[in-house]
Amino acid sequence: MRKISLYAGISCIALALASVSYASQTDPIRNISSYALDKDAAGYVPKYDAYPVIANYAALVAENYSQSLLDAKDLQTAIGALLENPSQETLNAARNAWLNARTSYLQTEAFRFYEGPIDFVDEKTGEEGPEGRLNAWPMNEGFIDYVEGNPKAGIINNTSIEITAASIRENDQVEDEADVTTGYHAIEFLLWGQDMNPTSPGERPYTDFIVGKDNNDRRRLYLKTITEMLVADLEWLVTAWNTSDPDSYAATFKAYSDREALGRILTSLATLSEFELALERIATGLDSGDQEDEQSCFSDNTLNDVIFDQRGIRNVYFGSYGSVNGPGFSDLVGDLAPDLNKRMITALNQTDAAISSLNYPFDSILASAPKSQARAEAEAVITALQAQSDVIKDIGKLLGVKVIVPTGG
Repeated sequence: MRKISLYAGISCIALALASVSYASQTDPIRNISSYALDKDAAGYVPKYDAYPVIANYAALVAENYSQSLLDAKDLQTAIGALLENPSQETLNAARNAWLNARTSYLQTEAFRFYEGPIDFVDEKTGEEGPEGRLNAWPMNEGFIDYVEGNPKAGIINNTSIEITAASIRENDQVEDEADVTTGYHAIEFLLWGQDMNPTSPGERPYTDFIVGKDNNDRRRLYLKTITEMLVADLEWLVTAWNTSDPDSYAATFKAYSDREALGRILTSLATLSEFELALERIATGLDSGDQEDEQSCFSDNTLNDVIFDQRGIRNVYFGSYGSVNGPGFSDLVGDLAPDLNKRMITALNQTDAAISSLNYPFDSILASAPKSQARAEAEAVITALQAQSDVIKDIGKLLGVKVIVPTGG
């Protein structure tokens, strides 16, 4: 299986992320020395003061990661209740907690793609951000647990492997990028099981978590351990974006020049819109017709993946998330080029409208016939996301910053 997420295929290494000095990080994604264009290359750039937008962005990121951590801890509590008293009720509650946790985390994907804390790579040490541990997909579920036709598959059923955080990391994506052992989708698989139906999610029985039966105790320990790992990675991200800590990445980010910081933010938004969402997540699945190529295939939550990734882009553009509501790009661009701001708002609204027309569940779209209405609606989303990215690039030109979007998988 191929790597889908831009950083999902990066194998994890057992290093202490908290020891990273952000100020020393190589700068930044894809060997770009700076997101600020040279004055001569940029041509005419209007004068502006973007610090209020940048500072509000840092506060927004901090708020979103903090909410993601709170929701992950609620998931951890629900999984604890499932393991304490396995039943259909506690399994359903854990599933609902996972769905809720994804809602907040997906909106943080608008903070990727410029080697911030979530997906940096230190060229000197090889250390990497936690994105690959948190959100890797697609995944070979048989690498973790039993699958149809192979009841003894996976680490859980291989009793020669001790189940610890260290062993789980050591086995993550070693020989194949799809051999994912950690993160939201590993938890998703353990809660739902394989999705063998194009119109409904997986149907793992709660009896898989009853104490003492077969390899249930190993499955229970595995689920508990990777949930603890997920919470720990989110705690690290919250610390990294602590706006009150002068040694945090948030402080480093706010100290960037206007054009350097804005270039990173706009690159993140354009990459998520055009490359990650439109091409990697939607177009790839349409091309293959394989439900394994939908991001949340076990729970059939993929439509919400698209909705809340798009919501993250909107949050950043308007400078609003949760209790944070301050200057955003809409204010900055609205002052400098009102017509361009209107174009961006129109593009955001058109993308939202296209997404709202999608049929659910997403795997039924992938299974639909060529030239079907369902596929036409998905292709309209791709078109809208790409058009949205084009406007983001035009905003970059206005502000005199580089917006670098990859063109292939």
